[in-house]
Amino acid sequence: MKVTPLRAALAVLLLACGGLVAAVWYELRGPALPAAEALAPPDAEQVARGAYLARAGNCMACHTARGGAPYAGGHGIETPFGTVVAGNLTPDPETGLGRWSPEAFRRALHEGRSRDGRLLYPAFPYAHTTLMTEADVDALHAHLRSLPPVHQANRSHTLRFPYDTQAALVVWRLLNFTPGRFQPDPAQSAEWNRGAYLVNGPAHCAACHSARDALGGASAAFGASDLPDGHWFAPSLSDPRQAGVQQWATERIVALLQQGRVDGASVMGPMADVVFHSTQHLQTDDLRAMATYLKALPVLEEPEVAFSAADSTPMRLGEQLYDRHCVDCHGAAGQGAAGAYPPLAGNRAVTQSSPVNTLQAILRGGFAPVTAGHPQPYGMPPFRTLLSDVEVAAVASFVRQSWGNAAGAVSSLEVQRVR
Repeated sequence: MKVTPLRAALAVLLLACGGLVAAVWYELRGPALPAAEALAPPDAEQVARGAYLARAGNCMACHTARGGAPYAGGHGIETPFGTVVAGNLTPDPETGLGRWSPEAFRRALHEGRSRDGRLLYPAFPYAHTTLMTEADVDALHAHLRSLPPVHQANRSHTLRFPYDTQAALVVWRLLNFTPGRFQPDPAQSAEWNRGAYLVNGPAHCAACHSARDALGGASAAFGASDLPDGHWFAPSLSDPRQAGVQQWATERIVALLQQGRVDGASVMGPMADVVFHSTQHLQTDDLRAMATYLKALPVLEEPEVAFSAADSTPMRLGEQLYDRHCVDCHGAAGQGAAGAYPPLAGNRAVTQSSPVNTLQAILRGGFAPVTAGHPQPYGMPPFRTLLSDVEVAAVASFVRQSWGNAAGAVSSLEVQRVR
């Protein structure tokens, strides 16, 4: 039989379809693993190592509902596809991990599959924990086994169709997930490799700091993106104009991660939670390794957003509001006050392309974390109930376009969306 171009194309299409069916079947066929037999109590050293890794990953933040027992789950994570509810990680045998063997726990973190064989949603960061060593995963399991068991049933996710199906997860995994352990780069130093392991594995920094495509896949690691709930903006760690630290001294990066503030910069919002619950508790050597890795990230500047100057009327209103509410702390020239109030002139959080974090600071207030190195941080009160959307937009536009700042104007509609 003569092979025509049409027949050749059909053959290729059939092969591709066959390969896709085979891949889907392979992904969906994960077997359930048996319940764990009686496990020997974990040794204290392994538990301590696991507790440290849980700190590095800030696991408790997602797996603890507001006002709930630590690690007992129930916290809803809003995404563009619906709400994912974090599970119970305590060793309760009915509702938690009490019947999970070390093998089942390793499979969850390394392969993104539950003990019963179901595929897990990538809100659980298995695309990052797959890089962790078996010893570290076992230590984390030992720590969770040592916690007080809490009997709290897991609530169901509320995701829209088709994102609530296992088939949708198969597609996402085929596009975005490659299991495998961290491989050191022999061309880099031991410190760089240690930092790369921590940043990309347990700490999973790129889970927030990555540009995302329409299906939630990471289209550019360490790029800029709105967080899944849309309430905050995670600036790019590759762009020095946003959150990149390529031009910072290593010790300055370490200080920010330990204390939550350095001269000229401070953290707030979700990053303040990370510093409070996680990075301030890490060993200085590990923070220095992470800083070494972050400093070495390739510089990839985000595309410039067309500058839009605010009209004169909103600028006048913004200046009046600034003089009334802000000047006493942030200064007439936006210079701030060393050790107390961050400067607004040249502040990357103010001048980055997205105004979301600036708007959140105005609406919710700005609060640095309480840390051992900075136990009594100054805070900024919220203005949500004092200022209208028009007024918030005006003062945000004013600080983004004064004292040499050249960021885009903010509209009242943008304020309404954030509010």
